Amino acid sequence: MKNLVVIGQGYVGLPLAQGAVRAGMNVIGLDLSSSIVDNLNAGQSHIDDLPHDEISEMLEAGYRASTDPTVIRDAEVVVICVPTPLGEAGSPDLKAVIAATESIAKFMTTGTLVVLESTTYPGTTQELCQPILEGSTRHVDEDFYLAFSPERIDPGNKKFGLKNTPKVVGGVSIKSTEAAVEFYSKFVDTVVPTKSAREAETAKLLENTYRHINIALVNEMSKFCHELNIDLWDVIAAAKSKPFGFQAFYPGPGVGGHCIPIDPNYLSYQVRRALGYPFRFVELAEEINNSMPRYVGDRVQSLLNDAGKPLKGSKVLLLGVTYKANISDQRESPAVDVAEVLLQRGAEILFHDPMVQTWSVSGTSYEVADDIHAAVLDADVVVLLQNHDFYDVDVLSEKAEIFFDTRGASSTASAHRL
Repeated sequence: MKNLVVIGQGYVGLPLAQGAVRAGMNVIGLDLSSSIVDNLNAGQSHIDDLPHDEISEMLEAGYRASTDPTVIRDAEVVVICVPTPLGEAGSPDLKAVIAATESIAKFMTTGTLVVLESTTYPGTTQELCQPILEGSTRHVDEDFYLAFSPERIDPGNKKFGLKNTPKVVGGVSIKSTEAAVEFYSKFVDTVVPTKSAREAETAKLLENTYRHINIALVNEMSKFCHELNIDLWDVIAAAKSKPFGFQAFYPGPGVGGHCIPIDPNYLSYQVRRALGYPFRFVELAEEINNSMPRYVGDRVQSLLNDAGKPLKGSKVLLLGVTYKANISDQRESPAVDVAEVLLQRGAEILFHDPMVQTWSVSGTSYEVADDIHAAVLDADVVVLLQNHDFYDVDVLSEKAEIFFDTRGASSTASAHRL
């Protein structure tokens, strides 16, 4: 039975802890937040995918959360699942990874397997983590093992979770890869080893860069298709009827979440740092995707103008402010950027979201509209930013004076689609 410590008990670390607990491991979730730790130990979850009763099941099976890094002393495996946001000028902010690695170096015992799951640029595991862990006395494969395994958590996905999503694993050595494969094989159905940690790090970035670029493609197409009076949503539906050679991506008000707005920048950063030239696809995609909130503002203003109304002083109801449908996660949600554009142009904004009670934009808090139907009737324009299952989009579009659908969810003639 493995003793496992998972550093970071958020959207990545907590599901990992659950999977290991269910496989019979002794698991401690290590987190800096005392409130998160206290709530977890009381059976209270803070993420959408794990309800309270599943945390209680984990506790009954022996799981506990802690803020004490000395728990690492008893661990056979330590997995790092801490945030890696973008720092100044788009450079990676690895302070949390460094702090976690230093704690491991201070307390780990001989034979410990250390795995980094936090998304980062290629080379981080070997160039940053390994020297910290080795210090002046330890050596990889003799005193510890070290690998990278990118997280593939998709919040809200009912079909694919930790167990049935293939796990990519790459060690800084062959022995480290073998140790990591053995560990993950205990609770993941398919483990995919790579040549080294660098390939595993890059695989994660390729996955999300692929999405980032293809979303930018359809976002750019949405602009000129509107000008050419072409229904892009119908175009995509026709194109995806081809059973090979095409994968559907859809336009929207921008990109959000913890992966797509951030991860490709790690790859772009490393290319510039190591090779001295830009990763032009990523930088162009970022430019296009970042332009979408302003484009949404332009379309809203144009729709109001057609109705003989100025945007300034108009009531704009925003529906859905989370970054993804049917979850409460607001990380990097483009809804904030859209709201800021509208506010800068003098609009009065209101919002509704079945997953959010209070929403903050530019330091101002907004309370959710209590009665969505009354709010729709009262608004000068309604903008669908996130298509939660809660919304009957066609009913709302028929009630609204102007309904702008950025998700292609409507089928009524009265709705205007992105």
